[in-house]
Amino acid sequence: MPSTNVIVGSAVGLHARPASIIAEAASEYDDEILISLADDPDEEPADASSSLLIMALGAEKGREVIVESENEEAMQKIADLVARDLDA
Repeated sequence: MPSTNVIVGSAVGLHARPASIIAEAASEYDDEILISLADDPDEEPADASSSLLIMALGAEKGREVIVESENEEAMQKIADLVARDLDA
């Protein structure tokens, strides 16, 4: 599955508000979109359409994550959101 690495940009990491915004955007697509921690390959990837699963990753600001999807547009949209400070 195609993937891209991105650095978490939100000041609070991927917690409630950023996770909700990302999940809402991911739910606009029918394709599977996954987010995982780049430095923890054993961690189960999170379904990007689930804010609870995104929050469970515990990704803090500055942490590298991997966004994966067969849909390049969806993958890029979610990666762009992960990189932004969604709490600003």
